[in-house]
Amino acid sequence: MKSKPAAGGLVYSTDAGRMCPACRQPIAQCVCGQNKPPPASDGVVRVSRETKGRGGKAVTVVKGLVLDAPALAALGKQLKAACGSGGTVKDGVIEVQGDHCDRLVDLLKAQGRVVKRAGG
Repeated sequence: MKSKPAAGGLVYSTDAGRMCPACRQPIAQCVCGQNKPPPASDGVVRVSRETKGRGGKAVTVVKGLVLDAPALAALGKQLKAACGSGGTVKDGVIEVQGDHCDRLVDLLKAQGRVVKRAGG
């Protein structure tokens, strides 16, 4: 008796990197993900500092931004440049390396956003 192959498909290609499992296109050219609405939020941007899972290194996390992917990436780039630090944007969250909570709160408030400092 033969078993059926596992559901799923191609998730990584050496040519294009990560692949979307739904439309089987590279993530950068994903057709199905472009029509997703931004995640629901209460309108408050939360800035916190995390070290969990990062070998003790501090990372400033910005959550609650209701922006589409290109606008979120542009804001992430702007915030990282203002802090003079590296970081990433993934899953609707901006991560900036280092402890820059106060600076990011001031920058986001200057843009007219409602910002709260989360955590300690």
